[in-house]
Amino acid sequence: MMPLVFAPVGEANIIKRVGGSQEVKQHLANLGFVVGADVMVINEVSGNVIVNVKESRIAISKEMAQKIMI
Repeated sequence: MMPLVFAPVGEANIIKRVGGSQEVKQHLANLGFVVGADVMVINEVSGNVIVNVKESRIAISKEMAQKIMI
């Protein structure tokens, strides 16, 4: 298991765990970052990442990406 922030660009992954406080977990779940969901890093800029999750492209900060384990 590793944080999403270290995922190679273009590689399909599955979310194994989402960390953080309850409100952070809820916010990420609302965006589609739930255990078992497919996720792919599309681009990485200064540690921040743009990902495909649940048929949507979402930009998240490096701090948020470190809470998502793949």
